[in-house]
Amino acid sequence: MKKMMLIYGLLLAFQSAASNTKLISKEEYIATWSRVAMEKMMYHKIPASITLAQGILESGNGNSDLARLANNHFGIKCHDWTGDRMYKDDDAKNECFRKYSDASLSYEDHSKFLTGKQRYAALFTYQIDDYKSWAKGLKAAGYATNPKYPELLINLIESSELYKYDQLVLNSPSKDGNVLTKTEKSNSKTVDKVDKKEETTEKTVGQKIKSTISKTKSTNKNEVELVIGKTRETLLHDNKVKYVVAKKGDTYYKIAEEFGMTLNQLHKYNDVKKGNSKLTAGDVVNIHPKRGKGAVESKTYAQDLTILTISQLEGVKVESLMKLNGLSSPTDVVKKGQKVTLK
Repeated sequence: MKKMMLIYGLLLAFQSAASNTKLISKEEYIATWSRVAMEKMMYHKIPASITLAQGILESGNGNSDLARLANNHFGIKCHDWTGDRMYKDDDAKNECFRKYSDASLSYEDHSKFLTGKQRYAALFTYQIDDYKSWAKGLKAAGYATNPKYPELLINLIESSELYKYDQLVLNSPSKDGNVLTKTEKSNSKTVDKVDKKEETTEKTVGQKIKSTISKTKSTNKNEVELVIGKTRETLLHDNKVKYVVAKKGDTYYKIAEEFGMTLNQLHKYNDVKKGNSKLTAGDVVNIHPKRGKGAVESKTYAQDLTILTISQLEGVKVESLMKLNGLSSPTDVVKKGQKVTLK
């Protein structure tokens, strides 16, 4: 009798816990994963809006069995997978799906899946902010069998304004803060011409105030700041080091001036040596000192990278990365797929 009562009690407790499980909302999902989607856009040139929309759609806002039990947000099946697995019915009975120790690895694997397979090569001929072509291209390449898949992605992107995360990475908001149209982009040089006196005033105001006009925070406490005037969007590495993404024509001097820093200070934060201070569009420029460790134990990358490049991308000191990985020079190359210890 006591055993029966104990079993009955455990069943009640299980049912109570299950009924109290709070489902993740779409807004919470976006807040949690937008930062990671933008990071993948920087590394792999896949629109953050597409990545987020696919994550939302494939995982049911992170509430699907695959997302909860296998940290698999994109429904990626095993194929050549040698890691942990989860089996469930899908197109066929008891299909094999990849299982991850952390959901962020699912995001990385999604990027590698698209960049590593020839059938998705056509996607990378589209403009990186042309989410409509990307959505249609995914269906054409066979990513999903649902004929309405492109429409579902596009509706998600537009209803939740996911395209704004593409613009944050590209650093191309219009003057009123809205997304630039193609016409505005082609005429951006003309649109951006202002009276010199007005530009100087705007710059002074921007440097004085540097007020946060919008913040997006996730449950991981990642955030994006938008600041007034001539300063630009600032992003956070996973370990909370602030950085910006260089635009065409940027220099370290220009960025240092915008953020009220000295040139030497900015060079130090980015391990820049004298005579080697060129910037190209898309470069990561840290505006806070890098830390001694990353936010996760390790990562792998989809291409060969030097320790210095990884240091920039992760906000981790070069010396720490060399010590953690048994390397002796910032120019040492880590091969594609090789695990890099970050802490």
